[in-house]
Amino acid sequence: MYRYIANRVFLVIPTLIGAAVLVFLLMRLIPGDICAIRLGSGGTMADPRAIARCHAELGLDRSLAAQFIDFAWGFVRLDFGVSMWSGKPVAEEIAARLPISLEIALMATVLAIVIAIPLGTISALKQNSWLDHVVRVAAIAGISTPSFWLGIVSILAVLEISNLLFGAPWMPPIDYVPFWQDPLRNLSIAFLPALTVGYRYSAVSMRMTRSAMLEVLREDYIRTARAKGLIEKIVINRHALKNALLPVVTLIGIEFAFLISGLVVTEQVFNINGVGRLFVLAVQNQDYTLTQALVMLTVVTFVFVNLAVDLLYAWLDPRIRFG
Repeated sequence: MYRYIANRVFLVIPTLIGAAVLVFLLMRLIPGDICAIRLGSGGTMADPRAIARCHAELGLDRSLAAQFIDFAWGFVRLDFGVSMWSGKPVAEEIAARLPISLEIALMATVLAIVIAIPLGTISALKQNSWLDHVVRVAAIAGISTPSFWLGIVSILAVLEISNLLFGAPWMPPIDYVPFWQDPLRNLSIAFLPALTVGYRYSAVSMRMTRSAMLEVLREDYIRTARAKGLIEKIVINRHALKNALLPVVTLIGIEFAFLISGLVVTEQVFNINGVGRLFVLAVQNQDYTLTQALVMLTVVTFVFVNLAVDLLYAWLDPRIRFG
């Protein structure tokens, strides 16, 4: 088991190095110049000498090797530099927006797990029953409904319900407040986006849980366990569900990592100043420093989520760690 964990941890290092090289090189291949954008923002042509001075200030006049060494060394020290557009430290820019995105992702993940695994399991056990049809319709509706449309509908529904109950429309506050300072205000900001994203998230996970359970329930060892007289609850929980969860865990992990920086449209609908909107602004402004840090944040999230998924695999299926 310890050897399995060590191998997975050591694989993280070359993955991060390769991702850092790709991110650095691809950012330099993007057309455009941040100095030209900054100095010519009014539609006028920028002075070439001013652009050269801007390149020197931002360190863009140095060789690619020197720029990459600074980027990699800063990443190791968790010093992501200064934003080329705003002039603020990149760590501050990300820290101001990461909590709300992380909170929405966590809430949506918990919601998906609580809804998808029980309903997907019941749907598989009650195959072709009315309950199975209801679950399947709900799952297909969640997959086919765009999150931004569902977000707009949820906002309109809250406005209408609050107007009927209290005589005035209510909208959640815009400014972010940490949960430990004001839990109610915090949840009023994050609940609707998390519910909107979590519905689609749970629909995909529900379909995967149902399919995996149906496949496992047809296996010979399930038939053998029932023939030996085991209680159905033990057959389902100990033998069927643990094996069926392997693809579901993978899907949940990938979706969670995606939600950290992939909620651009949802954040736009609910006017949330999260990591997704910051990502779009950084790319639009040709802010190499900020974009590199955000991409590496996404890479690190995916890498460590996949590491956690691998460790969960070993716990769910002992054959993996002994293989």
